[in-house]
Amino acid sequence: MRLKQFFQRAAHAAATPDSRTACHPFPLLDSYTPLRGQECALYDSIREAVPIVDAAIDKLVRLCCSFEVSCPEEEAAQKLAHFARSVQVGYSGRGLHFFISRYLDSLLTYGTAVGEIVPTPEGDGISALVNAPLDLLEVKAGREPLQLDFYLRQGGRRIPVRCPQWLLFTALCPSDGKILGNSLLRSLPFVSSILLAIYSSIGHNFERIANLRYAVVYKPGSAPMDPAGAKETAESLAAQWSQAISSSGGRIRDFVAVGDVEIKVIGADNQMIDTEVPVRQMLEEIVAKLGLPPFMLGLSWSTSERMSIQQADLLTAEIESYRALIGPVLEKICGAALQLWGYDCPAEIHWNRIRLRDEEQLANARYLNAKADQLIREEEERH
Repeated sequence: MRLKQFFQRAAHAAATPDSRTACHPFPLLDSYTPLRGQECALYDSIREAVPIVDAAIDKLVRLCCSFEVSCPEEEAAQKLAHFARSVQVGYSGRGLHFFISRYLDSLLTYGTAVGEIVPTPEGDGISALVNAPLDLLEVKAGREPLQLDFYLRQGGRRIPVRCPQWLLFTALCPSDGKILGNSLLRSLPFVSSILLAIYSSIGHNFERIANLRYAVVYKPGSAPMDPAGAKETAESLAAQWSQAISSSGGRIRDFVAVGDVEIKVIGADNQMIDTEVPVRQMLEEIVAKLGLPPFMLGLSWSTSERMSIQQADLLTAEIESYRALIGPVLEKICGAALQLWGYDCPAEIHWNRIRLRDEEQLANARYLNAKADQLIREEEERH
């Protein structure tokens, strides 16, 4: 009986018209309230809804996470290189590169990244690295100055982490007095919501205008017609029109009617609104926040050669700032591995060169700098 009442209420609710209209399938973006704390689900929705945002973060991660590890001792360097290639990451990942890529992805998306070093049961090495989910972890200020306490959320309770020394924690540009960082997507929910509303309206309008609908109007003239005859005539016209427009083996059928019959395309007089300008305005705001040149995101905006070089230089500085954030994390992981193995040498992280400009231009720049230094030295020797 309860199930029957439940389905009756559900059917009544489905039949009741709703005055609210969903402009796009991501309502979380419309309910966004600024400065409400960390919103992991919100930022996930932005990456899922706006492909250019997802592509930009993936490109930043690939550009940043290119490195090699070493240490002064040859034997330790070999073990460290093997560790960087083969360490277990999560359930299916392998390698230090995979771990730091997921770590930086979380840092850019949510503003905060947390990882864990899992030592072996014997304590003679590292068995795995884990990217911790942020929704299960809580970070609070400790009793000591600049100390952080980590808690796990389980069943509405906060359980202190037993071994916080094995945790890795990084915050991206935290506000003054705050622990958690600010996401790279912090200022994009409002802009993304407008962009999705435009995209959704384009889809609805295209479905209404491009998918042709016809209006068949029969005018009986001045002769009187009884209701039964009018109904029979309307049904006959509808059946003949349905057969005429339906395809049968690629054959085209003609529609033949007697009398004054008018056929019109519904919405043929309307035109779709040009959305190029507002869409570009929203994309410019998004690209400006992400820090990637437009040509790297597939946007064919007019850009001069000098402007492209300047954009590449700015992106290089952006990548170096991200590397400065994740560098200490790599050093802590490699340093912990060396200590567990019994070595007392520091780990070194060597970042690969960011190849955003031609090697010829870089070589020419180095030549001009060396030439300038030579002229300066010659001038100083004369005096």
